[in-house]
Amino acid sequence: MPFDPPRITVFCGSRHGARPEFSDAARALGRTIAERGLGLVTGGGSVGLMGVVADAALEAGGEVIGVIPQVLSRAEVAHHGLSELLVVDSMHTRKMRMNELCGGFVALPGGIGTFEELFEVLSWRQLRIHAKPIGLYDVAGYWTGLRSLLDQAVAEGFLNPVHRSVLLRADDPELLLDRMAAERIAAADPDAVEP
Repeated sequence: MPFDPPRITVFCGSRHGARPEFSDAARALGRTIAERGLGLVTGGGSVGLMGVVADAALEAGGEVIGVIPQVLSRAEVAHHGLSELLVVDSMHTRKMRMNELCGGFVALPGGIGTFEELFEVLSWRQLRIHAKPIGLYDVAGYWTGLRSLLDQAVAEGFLNPVHRSVLLRADDPELLLDRMAAERIAAADPDAVEP
């Protein structure tokens, strides 16, 4: 099994964004994950792209687990139609639980929260805290600026090219999941950290 556990955590916006392509892509990703027999792990919200990707996976017969902090659950954004909704005590606990539940990560377009979640799992991968594939679903060129920033960090000597190559990219959900499934990663070993 290329994803262990056989679920994908999707980071994405709690807004729909300015382009209809973002919601279309979220639907396509949720459906594709479910059709491949994989589960979906989300932040547990019912709003924005988070709600769209979850609903698409559910409509395609997939399992969807949401992990939401209590403070957001109380704000009535929790998605109560999921296969399972885990209410946790903090954002930190949420991210740890999402990591435990999945065998890979995909970032759809989103804002600060999406960036922060993506960078945390990239950092954990660099530190060998996990050995899971990480993909950017690059809808309408949304991630172009981030990719340029990472390339600049390599050019300026702040990022090892090996760690830059960790972030896989595609503008099609099938292709992205194929690339992630094909990636061979050394087992996680926090005692073997590379700078």
